[in-house]
Amino acid sequence: WYNGGHRVTTLEDIGMDKLNFYINGGWVKPSENKTLDVINPATECAVATISLGSLADVNLAVSSARTAFKSYSQTPVSQRIELLTSIREIYKRRVDDVADAIQTEMGAPTSLAKGAQAMVGLAHLKAAISALGKHEFEYQHDQFIIRHEPIGVCGLITPWNWPVNQVFAKLAPCIAAGCTAILKPSEIAPLSAMVIAEIFHEAGVPAGVFNLVNGLGPVVGEAMSSHPDIDMMSFTGSTRGGVAVAKASADSVKRVSQELGGKSANIILDDSHFEKSVTTGVDFCMGNTGQSCNAPTRMLVPANRKAEAFSIATKRAEETVSGDPKADGTNIGPLVSDVQFTKVQELIEKGISEGATLLAGGIGKPAGLDKGYYVKPTVFGDVTNNMTIAREEIFGPVLSIITYEGIDEAVSIANDTEYGLAAYVAGENKRKLTAIARRLRAGQVHINYGSGGADAPFGGYKKSGNGREKAEWGLEEFLEVKAIMGGL
Repeated sequence: WYNGGHRVTTLEDIGMDKLNFYINGGWVKPSENKTLDVINPATECAVATISLGSLADVNLAVSSARTAFKSYSQTPVSQRIELLTSIREIYKRRVDDVADAIQTEMGAPTSLAKGAQAMVGLAHLKAAISALGKHEFEYQHDQFIIRHEPIGVCGLITPWNWPVNQVFAKLAPCIAAGCTAILKPSEIAPLSAMVIAEIFHEAGVPAGVFNLVNGLGPVVGEAMSSHPDIDMMSFTGSTRGGVAVAKASADSVKRVSQELGGKSANIILDDSHFEKSVTTGVDFCMGNTGQSCNAPTRMLVPANRKAEAFSIATKRAEETVSGDPKADGTNIGPLVSDVQFTKVQELIEKGISEGATLLAGGIGKPAGLDKGYYVKPTVFGDVTNNMTIAREEIFGPVLSIITYEGIDEAVSIANDTEYGLAAYVAGENKRKLTAIARRLRAGQVHINYGSGGADAPFGGYKKSGNGREKAEWGLEEFLEVKAIMGGL
């Protein structure tokens, strides 16, 4: 797909064998001949083949990273800034390759793939460079010295839903801190990560500083988490997967940073912005085909405006076009896999069987879309917070509308969840919205759908994980704190 600085074809034009891993500064053959097809969810056709790694591959990558850490951890900040800047410049040149990979592996519409999905890599690199330049790695505190030092070899496990976002949310601060990395991208969507490996190679990242091993979570992920020579695991994925990583990491007492599931509430206030607040809330729930851990999937509306909310949400969902990611006018593409499609269908059926009112969408594929893992943008009304669709993370374009009688009840419902990744509050009075935001138990609260992008800390309360990613907060995740007493 790339040759001598020129794009020669797109991922759809060729079948690809991406069978090697990137270890110690080069592409190497896996230790075992086990492969997996990468499926384009829009066509259900195999578009690439990757190798599935083993413990032997992880051992090789860890050994490489451990050796590289000795020298890379001692590099001056200016040198690391220069390296990250070089990576960013090459990424700019190859952003269309990244977007093609994302669209092919997880079905993002062109506007999303070429927009937020691909461009977020540049934002994370910029934020890491800025944080690195401002960070004070050694300073006097009272009568002792405080030093921040890179934690060591880091295992990074990333998901398929925002593949580049999560790779760079971890990798950029990891490299900035002076750590070395072994990346295991999702086996469902590994192609964009392999483009990133090519970018790192071209940028001259020292051998062993960055390594990539594809594979399955129970094999490669387990091997990384339990490895005695990995000092830190950073994981993004399901809460179930995060628990498995934490348990496997416990014996070696390594640091574990996790960004896990979510079931974000969206409190809509009773004011003149009501129609806009509901409409935008539907858009934010449906975006990325609902496959975002921070999506506002529980919309809380005043009981006295229930009928109006139902009408607005239904209209917006019916206007949301689910279709070919490459077609003009497509708002959402397919779900990422047949497994995800089946899960979402089952949860929609569960919502119907538990008595929620189906306002839009429902089970089955949209009309005319027989091939591909497409789903109908779905809205449920008359949802209670104890229903399955209000408790479980669906990870599809499914919105649950819950009514409340007053702000105290709205806050109580919003906080009544095992998750705490994000929350939303929408209305006209920012002072009132901010007061409500302070009461919500979530790592990020979006007022009128605002975002801090790559500069705001990201992470959750409760079963949504621990630790924070992005900017200076992400950098600090990869640093140890040392106190030196009695020195000058």
